[in-house]
Amino acid sequence: MVILSRGTLRDFGRIHPDAKAQLDAWFHEAAAANWSSPADIKRHYGNASILHNDRIVFNICGNKYRLIVRVHYATRTVFIRFIGTHAQYDKIDAHTA
Repeated sequence: MVILSRGTLRDFGRIHPDAKAQLDAWFHEAAAANWSSPADIKRHYGNASILHNDRIVFNICGNKYRLIVRVHYATRTVFIRFIGTHAQYDKIDAHTA
């Protein structure tokens, strides 16, 4: 998969160093994946939440942080839409982020 934009994950990892290793691992796993549907993601990430508009929520660091991506399956592209603390996540609409 092509992931846009890794810089967002790097920046977050600098601010929250406890998340860096998990974000790096997620990035490499997602980049090597070949997701063609939400079911493919759920098979590997059982705790991921599938939302409307092809958005997926991943729990990072035991749900301390949340990562929202939008997946365009036809072009194999993953768009980073949000990364933040659980408290920040609670203040947004994950379906439109």
